[in-house]
Amino acid sequence: MMSAGVPNYFQMKKLSLLFLSLLAMPMVTRAQTPVYLDDTKPVEQRIEDALSRMTLREKINVIHAQSKFSSAGVKRLGFPDFWASDGPHGVRPDVLWDEWEQAGQTNDSCVAFPALTCLAATFNPDMSRLYGQSLGEEALYRGKSMILGPGINIYRTPLGGRNFEYMGEDPFLTSTMVVPYITAMQAKGVAACVKHFALNNDEEYRNNVNAIVSDRALYEIYFPGFHAAVKDAKAMAVMGGYNLYKSQHNCTNKYLLNDILKGEWQFDGVVVSDWGGVHNTDDAVLNGVDMEFGSWTDGLNWGVSNAYDNYYMADPYMKGIIDGKYTMEGLNDKVRRVLRLFYRTTMNRNKGVGFLCSDEHYYAAKRIGEEGIVLLKNDRHVLPIDTKRTRRVLIVGENAIKMMTVGGGSSSLKVQREVTPFDGLKARLEKDGVEVRYQRGYVGDVTGEFNGVTTGQDLTESRSAEQLIADAVEAAKTVDYVVFFGGLNKAEYQDSEGHDRKDFDLPYGQNSVVEALAEVNRNIVYVNISGNAAHLSFVKKVPAIIQGWFIGSQAGEALASVLCGDANPSGKLPMTWNNRLTDYAPHALGTYPGTWRDGKKEIIDQEYSEGIYVGYRWNDLKKIKPVFAFGHGLSYTTFRLSDLRLSAKEMTADETLTATVTIINTGQRAGAEVVQLYINDAKASVDRPYKELKGFQKVYLQPGESRDVTITIDRRALSFFDEAAHDWKAEPGVFTALVGNASDNLPLKAKFTLK
Repeated sequence: MMSAGVPNYFQMKKLSLLFLSLLAMPMVTRAQTPVYLDDTKPVEQRIEDALSRMTLREKINVIHAQSKFSSAGVKRLGFPDFWASDGPHGVRPDVLWDEWEQAGQTNDSCVAFPALTCLAATFNPDMSRLYGQSLGEEALYRGKSMILGPGINIYRTPLGGRNFEYMGEDPFLTSTMVVPYITAMQAKGVAACVKHFALNNDEEYRNNVNAIVSDRALYEIYFPGFHAAVKDAKAMAVMGGYNLYKSQHNCTNKYLLNDILKGEWQFDGVVVSDWGGVHNTDDAVLNGVDMEFGSWTDGLNWGVSNAYDNYYMADPYMKGIIDGKYTMEGLNDKVRRVLRLFYRTTMNRNKGVGFLCSDEHYYAAKRIGEEGIVLLKNDRHVLPIDTKRTRRVLIVGENAIKMMTVGGGSSSLKVQREVTPFDGLKARLEKDGVEVRYQRGYVGDVTGEFNGVTTGQDLTESRSAEQLIADAVEAAKTVDYVVFFGGLNKAEYQDSEGHDRKDFDLPYGQNSVVEALAEVNRNIVYVNISGNAAHLSFVKKVPAIIQGWFIGSQAGEALASVLCGDANPSGKLPMTWNNRLTDYAPHALGTYPGTWRDGKKEIIDQEYSEGIYVGYRWNDLKKIKPVFAFGHGLSYTTFRLSDLRLSAKEMTADETLTATVTIINTGQRAGAEVVQLYINDAKASVDRPYKELKGFQKVYLQPGESRDVTITIDRRALSFFDEAAHDWKAEPGVFTALVGNASDNLPLKAKFTLK
């Protein structure tokens, strides 16, 4: 008998065999990680695994809103809800679940960054990268996984209400500047939702406008920014527009979304509807949109507890699948895209760290603002203000004291702080012992409220318009400088979503105020706060003019820095500034805002009759001299460009060519200049603009410093879109490289041949 607890031979053999069999088996954890949660697996494999586990209801839930700015995750599988936010210029304050009213949060303030017209005016991709990174960090802190921006529609008419949100008139500039913004923000794990695809170039009748445009203009002018966002920046989402193209709403536009975006460009991300941009289930199911938002005013209507289930892509879609009207294949494609978005954002364990209202973000806002401010005119070297020789400065204008971060539509923000131009300039001047006075000059919009966010300012005024001018003129007689902050604001029918401007003039009688001031003080500086050009009747009477944009939280500090010379202005206009409204193609041709179809107020057809001749291209064609040209911007120092040389006299279609110029800072201050390269096609089988921007580079130089600047072009820079072949075409022949520092100042020329 064996002793207890001691295994016999047979027991030992069994244990040995069992051990060997265990060794031969793969290691299996007790609770093995499912594929869809396994970070080591390819994303597409994880998507298919997640998709296979989802119920029909769960699939439907992820493709439509469940609140104003969120869609449902898949809680059963560990996918959190997905939160988006307006905010191409800052993260919008939180609203109630079902309504536009404020949620009453105390931690939803933000830094307001400069509007994108200002960013484009920097002509500096590094500023765009800084912008995207900073905004992404603010979004992360606020728990937002997608920013509804950037906006990159083309500046076609200066009446466009949302032009301030976009990047100007030139497709090459837009394409170059949008990429770093997107890549930097998405590197943080926050999706960019590029908008509004496409042809959303004016706001009046935006839900009714049917854009009639040639394929060539579409591809050469209105598509390039979106193509760069998708192909180069790998944008995770694209938002459709409210308008129509080919008589089909753009949020459910088969040609734009299925044929071009998802087909031709192979976009693998999510198409997001603009809020209320979906109009029926059939179009939503079949024509490209993947996530539906905002189809009703709120989620508590129709007498049901959750009206979001009544969205076109909610219960009606599910019923259509059950009834066999729609296919599961079509639904699965939408869900795959949404899951791909989840894995890139909410399910991304490697996303960055969020920060809110940090010193770094305020610094970024100020720096971008400084680089985007454009010195348009500076006769007699009136600027910068010499504080050592200046005793008194009069600041005039409502825009000097008015907060500009509230209002404007969906870009309205609730900021932690906003330094107004008056406060910023006053603090800077008083630092050097300069006395600062203020006069209102005119009264504009005094509301100071949008969607429950208020400025807290009391801008009411009892004086008449005549008295305001008289008081300002009297004060102007006793000071060394007058600095007038005017322009537009964020009120309806100005720079604001929903409507276009009604005319080209400065509002509130500002032209009269500035002209009166110019009569009594020769050192008057006009600072235009806007995202648009406007008619300036006084342009020849005022020695110094600055384009000051909507700069955001650090507006006052950035403007003061430039006005006093702490920062040397280096911004360039991203649009053409003409003297008359009829100098712009849509108004010269009488095609804006369009013609109501069949006399009914349903669809207004707007012909883009100018085709590719937008902005400076139109000015060149019609030989219109602008007030300030595209690419124009002065400095407090001077630069000289010389010695343009090409790397070759000839190039083939598969080669590149470099243009090199020498630039020297010939002045007494450090500063930056933007070297701009345009291409002229001497002879082509189709009409071509006289010149098109195809390269630029911003260079910083100390006094007396010189540097060689090199810009590389390829066949795409020489190409036009061939409508017959539906492809880009570069025809052999002679081309000219035109180099300078503005579209109307290109003194350096060199010819080359494409073989």
